[in-house]
Amino acid sequence: MLYRIRDIALSLSGLLLLSPLFLLISGALWVSQGKVFFIQMRPGLHEKPFYLVKFSTLRDTPAGVAEHENQLARLTPVGAILRRWSLDELPQLLNVLRGDMSLVGPRPLLMEYLPLYSPEERRRHHVKPGITGWAQIHGRNLLSFKERFRYDLWYVNHQSFHLDVHILWKTFAKVLKKEGVYVDSHTTSQLFDGTN
Repeated sequence: MLYRIRDIALSLSGLLLLSPLFLLISGALWVSQGKVFFIQMRPGLHEKPFYLVKFSTLRDTPAGVAEHENQLARLTPVGAILRRWSLDELPQLLNVLRGDMSLVGPRPLLMEYLPLYSPEERRRHHVKPGITGWAQIHGRNLLSFKERFRYDLWYVNHQSFHLDVHILWKTFAKVLKKEGVYVDSHTTSQLFDGTN
């Protein structure tokens, strides 16, 4: 209950305080690429699906090209700025306010990964997914999936209010340093195939 009260208070405060920035970013995205939001189904607590919301940073995928291919080439100029400062994640405050996510927790990955997890790895869904998490402050997109999952499971086993405060504080430092944002030719990380 304490976590939920914190999430509501901070996400609502963030949405109100950052509303001018939201409007500015939305206008810039609409003018530059005609699309403001990226919405995708992700697994939440106990693998229950929800729709994750982010600011759109990529041009639409050309016909016949897989969505994950050559994302860096589809990154828009405005999208590059948003990714560099992690501003594309701001709409997830709406997910937190709705209760789909928490401020801190394992990042929600793709629905298609669910059958690929080991029983132990699936325990990452025993807590709500977060905007940031233990894995994010230990390497973010530079980590392999297996490394991320180890950090996620450590968080599941050690979740506490004090730990969340520490993660939030370290996240701000990571964002300011712009560490771990891009990986090779992708704007995020490679796809998970159940082994890497």
